[in-house]
This record gives sequence, C-alpha cells and structure tokens, in this order.
Amino acid sequence: MNQAVILAGGQGKRMKAPIPKPMFQVLGEPMLAWVLGACEQAALSRICVVTGYEAKQIEDYLGDRCRTVLQAERLGTGHAVQQSIPFLQEDTDGSTLILCGDAPFIDSETITDSLARHEAEGNAVTVITASVENPFGYGRILRSGSGIAGIVEEKDATDEQRSITEINSGCYWFRTADLITLLGKLTNDNAQNEYYLTDTIAIALREGMRAGAYCSRNPDVVLGANDRQGLLKLNTAARMAVMRQHMANGVGFSCTDGIIIERSVKIGAGTEILPGTILRGNTVIGENCVIGPNCVMEDTVVGDDVRLNTVQAYQSRIDAGVQMGPFVHIRPNSHICSGAKIGDFVEIKNTTIGEDTAIAHLAYLGDSDVGKGVNIGCGCVTVNFDGVKKSRCVIGDHAFVGCNTNLIAPVELGKHAYTAAGTTVTTDIPDYALAIDRGVLHIKDGYSLRKFAVKGKKGSKDNK
Repeated sequence: MNQAVILAGGQGKRMKAPIPKPMFQVLGEPMLAWVLGACEQAALSRICVVTGYEAKQIEDYLGDRCRTVLQAERLGTGHAVQQSIPFLQEDTDGSTLILCGDAPFIDSETITDSLARHEAEGNAVTVITASVENPFGYGRILRSGSGIAGIVEEKDATDEQRSITEINSGCYWFRTADLITLLGKLTNDNAQNEYYLTDTIAIALREGMRAGAYCSRNPDVVLGANDRQGLLKLNTAARMAVMRQHMANGVGFSCTDGIIIERSVKIGAGTEILPGTILRGNTVIGENCVIGPNCVMEDTVVGDDVRLNTVQAYQSRIDAGVQMGPFVHIRPNSHICSGAKIGDFVEIKNTTIGEDTAIAHLAYLGDSDVGKGVNIGCGCVTVNFDGVKKSRCVIGDHAFVGCNTNLIAPVELGKHAYTAAGTTVTTDIPDYALAIDRGVLHIKDGYSLRKFAVKGKKGSKDNK
C-alpha cells in the first residue's frame, strides 16, 4: 500500500508564538491541514505525522485522523523520518511519500502524477521539484541522463549550479523497503551533527539505485514560512489563488483589498464581492448577490439576489432577495426569509424573520419567531432573558410594532396586531388588536426654575 509520512515537528522560533510551525494558519486552516487534505484527495489514507515541539497540540488537532510518532530530539529531517520506521515496517510493499507539514501548497495532482512517474521509472526515490524564477536559498537539482545526479545546496553550489532554476521541494517518493534501508545508513557527519534526508539521494546513487525527479506544474509546492513575513506571503498567495478560481467561475471583484475567502466557501456566478469582506467556513453565497463592503460571513448560507452591506452573519441562513445593512449583526441559528429588509444597527439572534418583514433600524430581536410582512419600528427590543432563563416571543403576520416597544418574553403578538410607540407588552395581544401602554403623564410646572435656583444658591455659598 502507498502511504505518507508528514514531518510536523518544527518549532518556528521566528514566529514568536508557542505553536508548532505546521499549526500556523493559512486562510483559516493550519498548514498541516492543507497537506493532509492533499494526501486524502490523492487517496493516501495511511498517514503518519511526525510531531516534535508542543506535540500535544498537533495530536489533539488530529484526533483519530491519522497516526503520530514523536521526534523527541530535533536532529534533522532524516532523524525525523527515522522515527516513523515502525510505521513503515507495517507495510513495505508499496511506496512512501515524505512531505513537510509547513509547506501547505502541495496538491493532489502533483502527488498522483509524481507517483505515476516514480513507479513507471522504477525509482528507489523520486524527488518532487519545481522550476522557479528566483531559486536563491533552495537546493538545486543536478540531472543526469538516467535521472538525477544529486542535490546541491545554495552554499555549496558553483556559479554554474546556482543558475539552475529547478529546485528541491523537500517532498519525496521512496519505495518503502528502500527507504527503510537508506534511513539505516544515514550519518550525522556534518557541521550540524544532524541526519539529513537529502543524504539518502547520494546513498541511493552510490549503491546503484535509481533516483529520479518529477517537476511539478505548481511552482508553489516549494513555498513554506519561517517567520511572520513568510506566513503573510503564504496567506497572500492562497488568497489570490482562491479569488482567481472564483473569478474563473463568474464571481466579480472590482477591488481585492481586504478580501479573505477560505477554500471551503462556495459562491454563485454573477455575485460581486466588495472590499473588506471575509467569508469563512462552510459559507455558501448564491448567484447575483452583492456582498460588502466590510461583510463577515461564517458558516452561513445566502440565497440569490441578496444585498449585504457591512453585515456580520454567523451560522445562519439568509434567503433570496434579502437586503441588509449597514451595521447588522446576525447571530447563530437565525433565518432571514426572502424579501426581508433589515437596516442599520439591528441585531438578530436565534430568530426567524418572515418574508417581506422590515426592520428599519436600531432594534434587537432575540429568540423570536417573526411572521411575514411585519414592520418593526425603531428602538424595538424582544426582552428574551430574565436573568435565569431565555424565552421566546412570537410576532404574527403583518403585525406593526411601534417605536420603542418592549416585548417581555414569553409573549405573543397576534396577526395584524399593533403596538403603540413606547409600549411594554407583558401579555399576549390578540389578532387585530392595538396595545397601548402610556401610563399617566405627570407635568411639574416650574421644575427647572426651582432646580437651577437651588444650584445657584449652592454656588454662591461655595464662592464666599
């Protein structure tokens, strides 16, 4: 069986955070998740991850997804792979792919095509390479008539070798049985006293084994991050790649400033994404929408022909033809039905807003079921929490909720019912009724004159 070993023990000191380097995120996912996903898309189900620094963080993240082994001392890439020998010995018939957990842009096409080359050529080892415009700092691939003659590092290369643009990605296919043999012959006879995986190439060639190379069509397979600037470059590259894919599918971007779209997001043709918009998780956007500027959507499904301006929505559903914004907050488990209009400074939580309902501005609706064709006035609040438990409000179809109405849950407002401005509703209101709660208006003549007169006397005393 073919299998993979992913090296994920790096610390990333220059990141200046107590997180294993492969756990730093690119477009909202750990770099390790990108590598694992590529393996799984390439039908590599048998995977071992070599951990090291803060190993528990990676183990907790992986759960039962794949095997892990610990590299207790970081003594080089060859030493890291040596820790997986018990895993390798369980199945020695196929080939093993070695990947770096902090190089997120390896892709399934590169994995499957390089394996096909590896098997067709009968190689003991096949190096996955890429051709780049600026190869500075990378190991150069030295080719021979029958495969490759070796890998030379930047510091050891001649001027002629430095002109080579084909570089080592750090990813390799090995025949598993040959890999076990080669790992047993590694030494740490070098300035760093480390065991280098690249030395297996020279050992294989010296012992008459065949070594080949597969040049990926994806030059980004070599990209990794050693510091925050490198991580930013990875995020920028991923961000633009995702947007290019959406543009190919008919999504419009007039300007890409501040736009972040995670890989899992789906967007329909004809939709335009405006600057400052962030789309995360399992968000789905329909066709012919305008999303933005400055929207945040997370795990939210949006229908066709929706217009959202400065809206944040989480784990909710927004149906076709809805218009919202600016400054609207849709909290989890909400459903905004088709044709609804929600204006500025409105917050909705765990609530259904019916078709064609209008909430113009400055309102909070939580734990409520609002019918269709309802008008919610300015300053309205569903008072859903009594300090102990939360209760729901129900507002019937075509009700009219006057400005500054408080609905004290649990309470039900009937269909076509009205509430007068400033009303506090503490009991159910029947269909077609008007609820008025104004109390008694008390007017105290001359109040401000007396108030200021008292203040004036105090001031004159203080000044004496």
